This record gives sequence, C-alpha cells and structure tokens, in this order.
Amino acid sequence: MQTLGNYINGERVDSTSDRDNSVYDPATGEVIRKVSLSTVEETQAAITAAKQAFVTWSEVTPLNRARVMFKFKALLETHKDELATLITKEHGKVFSDAQGELTRGIEVVEFACGIPHLLKGEQSMNVGRGVDSFSLMQPVGVCAGISPFNFPAMVPLWMFPVAIACGNTFVMKPSEKDPSTILRIAELLTEAGLPDGVFNVVNGDKTSVDVLITNEDVDAISFVGSTPIAEYVYNVGNQHGKRVQALGGAKNHLVVMPDADLELVSGALMGAAYGSAGERCMAISVAVCVGDEAADALIAKLQQEIAQMRVGPGLGEGDEPHMGPLISREHAAKVQEYISDGVEEGATLVADGRNYRVSGCEKGYFVGPTLFDNVTPKMRIYNEEIFGPVLSVVRVSSFEEALALVNRHEYGNGTSIFTANGEAAHAYYHKVQVGMVGVNVPIPVPMAFHSFGGWKRSIFGPLNMHGPDGVRFYTKMKTVTARWPKGQQNINHFTMPTMK
Repeated sequence: MQTLGNYINGERVDSTSDRDNSVYDPATGEVIRKVSLSTVEETQAAITAAKQAFVTWSEVTPLNRARVMFKFKALLETHKDELATLITKEHGKVFSDAQGELTRGIEVVEFACGIPHLLKGEQSMNVGRGVDSFSLMQPVGVCAGISPFNFPAMVPLWMFPVAIACGNTFVMKPSEKDPSTILRIAELLTEAGLPDGVFNVVNGDKTSVDVLITNEDVDAISFVGSTPIAEYVYNVGNQHGKRVQALGGAKNHLVVMPDADLELVSGALMGAAYGSAGERCMAISVAVCVGDEAADALIAKLQQEIAQMRVGPGLGEGDEPHMGPLISREHAAKVQEYISDGVEEGATLVADGRNYRVSGCEKGYFVGPTLFDNVTPKMRIYNEEIFGPVLSVVRVSSFEEALALVNRHEYGNGTSIFTANGEAAHAYYHKVQVGMVGVNVPIPVPMAFHSFGGWKRSIFGPLNMHGPDGVRFYTKMKTVTARWPKGQQNINHFTMPTMK
C-alpha cells in the first residue's frame, strides 16, 4: 500500500508521522493508498524551506517568474489526462468534469503569466515642484493555502500561481481525502524550472492547519472550505497578524421568472444541481419559482430529466455517467440524513436518492439525484449547505418575494436569475446581496481575470480569489515620494509638508 508524504524543497519526502489517513476510491469504497498526517515539525520544515527560498525568489524579475508560469501551463496541458484521472480516482467526479476543473485552474495560470503587466503599479509625475510619486507592488513573503476536497486541482490553482508569480513562496495543505493531484502538480512546477522551496506541499489535518495559521514566518493565508472552519482560520490568523482570505459555505438560489424558457432552465438546473454530485460551492441547491404554474411545469420537466440520468463510476468503459459518487461513506450518510429530515419537515419528495445502488459498485458512496418540492425557509434542507445532489424547489408569488428570500439567507456566494425580461434581470443583479450573479447562466463562476468570492457568511476578509483581488492580496503596496534637489538644502521645516 502506497503511503503519500510531503513535497518539500523540490522533492517528495516521506513522513515520520505515526498517524495516517486512508484514501478511498469513492466509486468502489476501496482503500487505494494512505497519506501521512504530518507532524508539527514537518509542517514547520515546509515553512522554513519557503522562508529560505523567499530570499532569492522575491528578487527574481517578474518576467522570469512569468516564464516559469508559461512552462508550467504547458506541462499542465500535456499531463491533463493524467491529472484528471487522479482527480476522478480519489474524488469520484466523472472524468470530463475533472478535465473541466483543470481547465478552469489552468486559466488562472494563464492570468499569472501576465504578472509583469499586473505589477506595474502607479506613477504620478510632478505631484509637487520637482517631486514624483510612484507605487511599488512587492511580495508579502511566505504564503499558505488550505484547500477543500471537492476541487483538488482548481482551488489550489486559484491560490499559488498568482502568489508565486508575485514573488512569494508557498506552502499548500490539500485535503487529506484526495492528496495525490497536488503532489503531482508540485513535481510539474519543479519540472517547469521553479526553484526548490518556492512551492511546498504538506499533507495533514488540523495539526498542520494550526501550525500554518499561527507560525510567525507565515505572512498570508488563503482558505476555501466550510463556513465554521473559514471563520476559525480567519479569526486565528488575524490574531496572529496574518493577512487572510477565507471563503466559506454557500446556499445558491436560482430564481425562475414566469417568462423564463423552461427548457433552458431545466437543462441548466440539472447540471448546476447534480454536476459533480452537488459537491460544488457554486452548485445551485435552491430553485425559487415565481408562480405555481412555472413551478409545476419545472417539476414535471425535472422529473423526466432525472429519470434519464446515468449515475456511476467516473472512470470506466461505455458512456460516461452524468454523476459519480460522493467523496466518502460518512458524507454520503450525512446527505441521506438531510433527505430524511426534509421528508420529516413536510417537504414533498419528488425524487429520492437514498439507498442508491450502482451495479458492480455496490460499495461505492452513491446518492442518487434528489428533488424536493414545497420547501420552505423554515426547513433545515433550505437553510443548511447539504453539499450533495439535492435540489429544493421553493414557491413564491412575486419577484420581490424571491429577491427578499435570497437576501435573507446567511450565505451570499452565488445566485442566478432566468428571465426574458431585462428590467427584472437588471433589478436583480443590482439589489441581490450576493457576490456572484448569473443572468440566464446557472453557475456564474468568474473567469480568471476577474475575482471569485461571495458576500455575507460566504467569505471572511476583504479580498477575493484570483484576478485583480488575488494580485492585491499577494502583494504589499509601497508608495515612494521622490525629490532630487540641486545643491545642499539647510532649511528646517516644522509644518505639515505640502506640495507646491
């Protein structure tokens, strides 16, 4: 049985920890490898390697940093199928979905390739007589990333390419549930010419997380995961003087107006609710139908689509399934518990995904596509993030009621509205209290040259991931005011300096 360790100073390093975690194939329930849960000392060793590498890497020119990113991008594309196979084998999402995850991650690397332009700063000539002012965007130091299980490649790629391109060094702590992909990516970074110690991977659990968010040599923390842990990382990191961006949970609504094209809506909802088995922070888990007529028609259409869904292992022969398993036995059981709670609370169970069996994969962690109607805001299945293939339909009587419903929810990550009415769409994206909004687009994930992040309890910290906010997060601005006077100046000034 292979046991995975860490990646420190440009090479894989075995762990001496006496603790490990089993890594499963979610489609079969089989243990396929082990991963060591690093000790405090091993986590500190990765931080030390990053600190030492920062001395020289921060002085490398932005152009030469960008050239490493260009080579890294090419290697990711060359090894795309290999990486997608690792993702599917350990996470469970279907192979084409894993390839899509990599594509979205590679787009951030492409953005990082433009770092010479992004670090130009600002300049003003003659702010005073003979005085110029300009800004420098300099790296913050050692950065750390803590990523979730649902995107073992994409979420880390939201973080470290921008950080490294800005001149920082990095320590990545991936999920212990699917650690293989980031270790292989680390090897590709070294192959691309990244100096040893600039990027390091520490596999671990809360022990490693606590070291990263409290160690005095770590300057910035990026986190994506559940809201309780995001809040913990943000608060503890801030208490220890870190710069922190922490993205938390979501409960994303899709508002269906009476004039919406129901064929378009049903197709969008099927992918947005059940793609990747609902294990996406941008998954649509609530459809808000304005009017009973639209709701009845949508429910009927979704029932037809669900009946035709193929659920099975993400790797295999024959037609690829639409949806694979959940990440673990425990998580599958938790999702099924939510479904049972919905029934007990009085929601109408239209499609039941509990006790779902896939032929040949009877021990896999499968939950079938589940659909509830007549869900109300008082129900647990409405209020909490389920993170599984469960779609709830809520019925309202007006646009205003739909908008108020979305704005009352504690999460504000993503939302969409489907309508043919430009006025309604305009009002929605102006008034909704959510960070990412789609109009006739079910999953409004920004492109890499924009920034990703929600509002309310979906994010902690003022800056979002990648795009312009990513550059701001991974740099410190220094403003220089310069004057080069002629001759010796012996005049004493005791008043507030002003420019003339």
